[in-house]
Amino acid sequence: MKTNMNKITFDFEDGNGQVPAHQHPKGGGWVADTASVADTVYVGPDARVYENAMVFGSAVVSGNAMIYENAIVSGNAMVFGIAKVFGNARVSGNAMVFGNAKVSENARVSGNARVFGNARVFGSAVVSGNAMIYENAIVSGNAMVFGIAIVSENARVSGNARVSGNDMVFGSAAGRAENTETLVLE
Repeated sequence: MKTNMNKITFDFEDGNGQVPAHQHPKGGGWVADTASVADTVYVGPDARVYENAMVFGSAVVSGNAMIYENAIVSGNAMVFGIAKVFGNARVSGNAMVFGNAKVSENARVSGNARVFGNARVFGSAVVSGNAMIYENAIVSGNAMVFGIAIVSENARVSGNARVSGNDMVFGSAAGRAENTETLVLE
């Protein structure tokens, strides 16, 4: 952090160097002046919100989490640990993204969904309902995971796949789950 003639700057370590920023009044985390964060949001002391990101509602960003580029976190969503939400990604509702998880590009995580561990959700993928994506799982492309579905371990769900209901995709499953309606174990 630097101050120069009442102007506070902070280096978000994104290659842009020191940029105008402030500490959020609720939690003390750093927010770039270009980002939009509501006063109702909690941004923990080591969390970061920068570039054109927006966080509003009663959302929580804590730990070493980062929200950046054009990402939006809203509602009661929580992003914590060393998780990252970036690109044009959206996390909303009561969704949680935590651990070392990443949600990026045009992906959407909503409802009561959980993305955690080293999981990745990207492309235009949608994770919603009470779905859980965790460990080293990847959901990408136009894939949708919803209901109480689980994608875990080293599983990959991509393309136009739909995983829903009580479906589980885990183990070393790879490729595309196509309209999955049963347990997939490989």
